[in-house]
Amino acid sequence: MESGVGTAAVPRGLPYYVAFSQLLGLTVVAMTGAWLGLYRGGIAWKSALQFNVHPLCMVIGLIFLQGDALLVYRVFRNEAKRTTKVLHGLLHVFAFIIALVGLVAVFNYHKKKGYADLYSLHSWCGILVFTLYFVQWLVGFSFFLFPGASFSLRSRYRPQHIFFGATIFLLSVGTALLGLKEALLFKLGTKYSTFTPEGVLANILGLLLACFGVVVLYILTRADWKRPSQAEEQALSMDFKTLTEGDSPSSQ
Repeated sequence: MESGVGTAAVPRGLPYYVAFSQLLGLTVVAMTGAWLGLYRGGIAWKSALQFNVHPLCMVIGLIFLQGDALLVYRVFRNEAKRTTKVLHGLLHVFAFIIALVGLVAVFNYHKKKGYADLYSLHSWCGILVFTLYFVQWLVGFSFFLFPGASFSLRSRYRPQHIFFGATIFLLSVGTALLGLKEALLFKLGTKYSTFTPEGVLANILGLLLACFGVVVLYILTRADWKRPSQAEEQALSMDFKTLTEGDSPSSQ
């Protein structure tokens, strides 16, 4: 059993921001479901309601779960690094699968209705985000979970992985806001400017989406909230570097 000597203290304020982010994220998911249920007829796969699967899946996958995957290294500060990596990767896998279901739903719906695909700014941004997300996961798996990458290569790629992870998350939030506005304009048209209940609810949902993105990015950018390197991780990194690059371990 590990003693508390090597346990890193949780920074003041971090638990409150993480809890606030989860409250925002769950509220966003719940409000998306409420919007679709109250004003769009609900959700079904084998009917005209198939389109509604798209926004719900994208919010759950590419917003909420992706945001949580990014926060894994802030929340689990003292667990084994490999366990944290696996959890980080699994959350991204779940997010990708759910987003894929949402993508299939909208293309199937368009095909049934005879609508054109990929003509709007929202659809272009959506395909870009989905593609980048898939590539980011593949490259991340190859570098950090697959045992073939060298220590130096992982170290050089890590800053790019972190940067593109945050960028893709930010693009996901922006794309969701574009889609929300597009859906409102298609259905409400000029009524949108009359402060209809659906428009007000969707506007609040958009603000909460933006707030969730801002809170997650704030947690990620606080340097003093990063997961500290543990002694065993540094030793394993040195051993891995020695085995893969032939370097001799430096004296302590």
